[in-house]
Amino acid sequence: MSDAISSVLSQIRSYQTQIGTGMPGAGLAGAAHAAGGVGGIGGTTAPGGAGAAGGVGGASFGDALGNALKKVNTLQAETRNLQGAFERGEPGADLARVMVAAQASSVAFRATVEVRNRLVQAYQDVMNMPL
Repeated sequence: MSDAISSVLSQIRSYQTQIGTGMPGAGLAGAAHAAGGVGGIGGTTAPGGAGAAGGVGGASFGDALGNALKKVNTLQAETRNLQGAFERGEPGADLARVMVAAQASSVAFRATVEVRNRLVQAYQDVMNMPL
């Protein structure tokens, strides 16, 4: 249990560092960053405002998570628009661009789901700890 919590905390600190440096697209997955960027996840307070996760000032974890979800949604919307343009035969919407955009949004979504799953598992581990 303790190893899982330490792992999640180190990942949160890593994301927090990436956000603090202002890297565009830093965050959820390296592949998503290379394919167009997905906002990072990180922050200074645990969900519910129960303390600092790294002692560095910045956006709250909830805000960072919300921003990451908005960026994933934006990637998916751009992919849908590009797919529609390709289906209509518009110039500049070639198959390669459509496929890269589809893969980028897919990777971003899967990474977001994985982060959610890890947070739920960490929460369950903490709740099941004996006092």
